[in-house]
Amino acid sequence: MHALTYTRGAALPGILQQRIVIIDGAMGTLIQRYGLGEAEFRGERFRDHAKDLKGNNDLLVLTRPQVVREIHDAYLAAGADIIETNTFGATRIAQSDYALEEAAREMNVAAARIAREAADAASTPQRPRFVAGALGPTPRTASISPDVNDPGARNTSFDELRAAYHEQASGLLEGGVDLFLVETIFDTLNAKAAIFALEELMDTTGQRLPVIVSGTVTDASGRILSGQTVPAFWHSVRHARPLAVGLNCALGAALMRPYLEELSKVAGDTWISCYPNAGLPNPMSETGFDETPAVTGALLEEFARAGFLNIAGGCCGTTPQHIAEIARRVSAYRPRHRQDPLFSELVPA
Repeated sequence: MHALTYTRGAALPGILQQRIVIIDGAMGTLIQRYGLGEAEFRGERFRDHAKDLKGNNDLLVLTRPQVVREIHDAYLAAGADIIETNTFGATRIAQSDYALEEAAREMNVAAARIAREAADAASTPQRPRFVAGALGPTPRTASISPDVNDPGARNTSFDELRAAYHEQASGLLEGGVDLFLVETIFDTLNAKAAIFALEELMDTTGQRLPVIVSGTVTDASGRILSGQTVPAFWHSVRHARPLAVGLNCALGAALMRPYLEELSKVAGDTWISCYPNAGLPNPMSETGFDETPAVTGALLEEFARAGFLNIAGGCCGTTPQHIAEIARRVSAYRPRHRQDPLFSELVPA
């Protein structure tokens, strides 16, 4: 087995051994607070674009970059060690819904640069901040038919996904991310395509970045949408030797607890991340979800007390206030112990 050489993000493993690391919260929730309309999403560049663009949050890195920067700054001020690029849907596949496929790579470069500037501005020698290049699941699935009358039908392929993720990751790398985050995985085959693309890219460029893999348990079945249980999901992706594996989205922390505990037990040789939604959807709430920062913070504190956590943060409905409360509460606890470390051969560049 050859030594792993990280050209970026090399400090993260050492920090993870010392304390629970904080990742940021929801991007979309904060974007909604700006009340941006169609004209703001389009900007001058896409003023005459043929399709509606409102709701294409990834596009804002090109048309309203200051909005994205302000959100990153807010999470860094709240105590986030890692901020995610605003690229959840910045693949050629996802952007085809807006007829913006040709802008996908540019979005990733721009998003990474915005986050990089924010993280660098907030970093100190004692407290470095990191940028995670976010690779979302895409709106298409390689394992599940989109047609109930044709179980064998697919609206994408492994090769199409691999190519889209490769293009996205190349842009993120050019923009200066420290690590890659394959997140909100509802189809393990999609995740495998992303992992394959990342390995291709890193082998080609010689730049070895840490990878975090985060799945999504969709309901009380304890399975991701493509059918894997949490242990099966882990065993399907562990060949990637991720820096961390975890769960995010779909559920609030209370409902996520048994699955996170299960993952913490089976994935003993890597670190564990958890960034749940702020409870259940609640249209009467300011954030669209029902948990206050105090509630979400208390739930994640319990996870830390139980020894499940290495990386903690929030997903849909969470805000800088949620992240500040999570950071405050988990700071009193030691990080989860990792057995038989995969990264004992780590050689920082």
